[in-house]
Amino acid sequence: MTSKHIRTVKFNALGGADVLQIEAEEQPTPRAGELRLKVGALGLNRAEVLFRQGLYLEEPKLPSRLGYEASGIVDAIGDGVTGFEIGDKVSTVPAFSMGEYGVYSDSIVVPAMAVAHYPVQLSPSEGAALWMQYITAYGALVDIASLGKGQTVLITAASSSVGIAAIQIAKYLGATVIATTRSPEKSRVLTCVGADFVIETNNQDLVESVTGAVGDDGVELVFDAIGGPIVAELAAVVSQGGRIIEYGVLDERPTPFPLFAALAKGIIIQGYTLFEITKDSKRLEAAKSFIYNMLSNSGVRPLLDKQFDFDEIQVAHEYMESNQQVGKITVTI
Repeated sequence: MTSKHIRTVKFNALGGADVLQIEAEEQPTPRAGELRLKVGALGLNRAEVLFRQGLYLEEPKLPSRLGYEASGIVDAIGDGVTGFEIGDKVSTVPAFSMGEYGVYSDSIVVPAMAVAHYPVQLSPSEGAALWMQYITAYGALVDIASLGKGQTVLITAASSSVGIAAIQIAKYLGATVIATTRSPEKSRVLTCVGADFVIETNNQDLVESVTGAVGDDGVELVFDAIGGPIVAELAAVVSQGGRIIEYGVLDERPTPFPLFAALAKGIIIQGYTLFEITKDSKRLEAAKSFIYNMLSNSGVRPLLDKQFDFDEIQVAHEYMESNQQVGKITVTI
């Protein structure tokens, strides 16, 4: 029997988007505990940019695959896998090594525990834009911080897919949302998706603006994608006993520890990644249940930005690095 060949994105050197190459390889066969998907769409994430640059939590072993999020149709099932049938519409949950299971491909094999059925009302592109953003936001706001009605959360770099998801989840919980962005165009979108206050940090003082919005008591929670020197400002607007959750490194400068503010107000400052949730089966099931319920009961859907074709993968990565997007960048196959 002639082997079927598929297209897969790989990179053989660290660097910019131009290191991404589409290569032909044999279609994989699932092993025990794995599923194979015919891929329909990909969701792009900042983690994949950092990974090909050699700046991510996982170090690539060249040549390397990449990619966390894909939606598709189950077309082969490995031994011992239950809960899935041929033809099921599913998407991947980031709970694996990109170097081993990277999903930028026509056809992928992934661990069955990292696959979930996505809500039927979503398109394949929305299905591919689902789990990274909503689980990341859920883990911080719900699982860790127990954000609730009457509380206030400050979300930085809020126009990212995770930032949008965090706004949607916070409003679903009944919290007040302060969102930051650098652009007036993005500011308008953030208001439309539910932010109560939007601070344009290019022309507004963060501390003054937050104080003007909620008063001197500050915010109970900060969900920060930036890091770097801004953490001192964030500590200044956190309430007594409040929490700052750091999940991103958009600012590559050193991040100072705001010692005096932390001591004076008993602030909790912690690092966080969604793998705390996706690699713990109980916490992951709770996350998926919450997200299913929110999508079903609130009418919320993932906010999609630009869509690219598979052979435009370099252009899609360049667009992500330009920081123009609001929501999720997707790629169709």
